[in-house]
Amino acid sequence: MDAKAFRKAGHWPSLVSAFLYFDVSFMIWVMLGALSLFVTKDFGLTASQKALMVAIPTLGGSIFRIPMGVLADRIGSRRTGMIGMGLTVLPLLWGWLGGTTLNQVHAFGFLLGIAGASFAVSLSLASRWYPPEYQGLAMGIAGAGNSGTALATFFGPKLAEAYGWHSVFGMALIPLLLVFGVYALMAKDSPNQPPAKKLKDYLNMFRFADTWWFCFFYSITFGGFVGFSTYLSIFFFDQYGEAVVAGGLTKVQVGYIVTAVVIAGSFFRPLGGYLADRVGGMKLLVVLFGLISVQLLLLSTLPSRYLALLLFIGMMMCLGMGNGSIFQIVPQRFPKEIGVVTGVVGAAGGLGGFVLPFALGSLKETTGSFSTGFLLAGCFVFAASLLFYLRSLNWKKTWAAAGSGVNY
Repeated sequence: MDAKAFRKAGHWPSLVSAFLYFDVSFMIWVMLGALSLFVTKDFGLTASQKALMVAIPTLGGSIFRIPMGVLADRIGSRRTGMIGMGLTVLPLLWGWLGGTTLNQVHAFGFLLGIAGASFAVSLSLASRWYPPEYQGLAMGIAGAGNSGTALATFFGPKLAEAYGWHSVFGMALIPLLLVFGVYALMAKDSPNQPPAKKLKDYLNMFRFADTWWFCFFYSITFGGFVGFSTYLSIFFFDQYGEAVVAGGLTKVQVGYIVTAVVIAGSFFRPLGGYLADRVGGMKLLVVLFGLISVQLLLLSTLPSRYLALLLFIGMMMCLGMGNGSIFQIVPQRFPKEIGVVTGVVGAAGGLGGFVLPFALGSLKETTGSFSTGFLLAGCFVFAASLLFYLRSLNWKKTWAAAGSGVNY
């Protein structure tokens, strides 16, 4: 690919702004999961209660993404992003100065979902600046803001150990305000933004079968990435931690391990978009779904912590590339409704990220082992890979007939 041509094709300050906004917002969105080992210690939670606590911000993000996507289409991604960052200040203040009961933790955790809704805004900001042949890479770069998860898991546990977990929420205000300033100065809405539509026009998106299919498949890739990002601290500590085995992992060490896993998923998202542009998103996704299912089935054997780490790194790479691949396809199907469809599909991804840790935690509490959860997840993804393959055959026929010229 010609890097110079890519830079000329769009607006790089807006692409950088989209990445930074997504990055700091993602960091904030998953902070409760990154700090979970310290928070749960204060409240003495069961396995299912732990899972619910870390999953609630993901549910909040799923719910807030649709109105944020609609707002991005109506008033522009730039202003919507600034509103989103302004509102994100509220749960951070609550977590810093309050959060003394489990109900309060659930409440401000849900409001952290406002940060998660940045997905619908940042990707629409980036997408509208770039032509179809660069959609995968542009969306991949903006979506690499997933790397904010690594900031939360790397710095969060160490800061919580030194200053307490409440203080970490207060510290997060600093990068948020810095990014707000950069975003306000650099981000610019594309002149290609379609005119605002009526609310019923957005609701009509649910009438398309493809919308539901995209939601389902994205709930696996993005839902898997977010769900494991928030739950892996609990898994590694409960399975391989110092409280379970002699010489086991400390809370800070678990944070470093989860960071390595998250980085793999975050920075392979642009690669997924790039490869999707080259070989076709549908072809790539069939392979990725198959690999994900195999790695989940291997994890169901609960191998050594070193092998588990390698399997999770490989799986998160596949999930990250899967995220980039799906959003190489989505703008080709819904180019004029990218803001709202990103919100709808992103909401489904967030919903998958809520269900996954809650299901794993509930099965752990019921069976006493993580094995069943990974086994069922692996079987589910394998079945989804077959469904995707069958659906992609139909898409290739109908979209080729439309003559878009894009590699699917």
